Amino acid sequence: MSTFDQLVAFAEENPVWAALYASLFTWGLTATGAALVFLFKTMNRAVLDGMLGFTGGVMVAASFWSLLAPGIEMSPGEGFVKVIPAAVGFFLGAMFIFGLDKVLPHLHINFKESEAEGVKTPWRRTTLLTLAITLHNIPEGLAVGVLFGGVAAGFDGASIGGAVALALGIGLQNFPEGFAVAMPLRRHGLSRTKSFMFGQASALVEPIAAVLGAWAVMTFQPILPYALSFAAGAMIFVVVEEVIPETQQDKYTDIATMGFIGGFIIMMTLDVGLG
Repeated sequence: MSTFDQLVAFAEENPVWAALYASLFTWGLTATGAALVFLFKTMNRAVLDGMLGFTGGVMVAASFWSLLAPGIEMSPGEGFVKVIPAAVGFFLGAMFIFGLDKVLPHLHINFKESEAEGVKTPWRRTTLLTLAITLHNIPEGLAVGVLFGGVAAGFDGASIGGAVALALGIGLQNFPEGFAVAMPLRRHGLSRTKSFMFGQASALVEPIAAVLGAWAVMTFQPILPYALSFAAGAMIFVVVEEVIPETQQDKYTDIATMGFIGGFIIMMTLDVGLG
């Protein structure tokens, strides 16, 4: 039996554990990216915007290829009826992050402290920056967990290759994301160690969300099309409301755009190639 076949068998028998391991992998790449703070004193703004653009591209591609398309494919009915679960789930996912965005105090990476969002608090800029990236990571972990849960439940359209592709894509964009949160913290006066700790901590929510997503799908199997679309709606909201505005605060919008295109192509290739 090949390594891939062993991976498939393990994921089908232990979907929650598979989701946990996959999300620990994505967290590990966030921590690896944050660890670059030990090697570099400053970060080029063009590089930061390019990284954020790449993150957005991966998230948009994953939302369609890994989440919405399988969700529609496994939905019952024909025509307009077939797309109802995807539309409802997508809307609810976007509204979920919209609600968190209004309540959770956070600050976008390239924004002034006076532009912090959510409930007003006396929390320091460093905490607000970390919470902003944490908000990014909730739908990412949820997406990984839901897809692994769908594979274990045997739904048509949910494949182990697609789940692995999603985990790889999320991990790839988490690497620059970890760097993108740790370096600004370092620039604001934190030590390298504290900057790293905050950077990696921003992704700790991913394993939690992944396990919850896998458990929910395994427990309530009919919700899978809704759950996949829910994760997609949450990710698209994050891209449009959080990631893209962060890349438009300076003169490097073209670099951010090309980063977005690159991220989209890589995630699309991973999903189609492995799925």
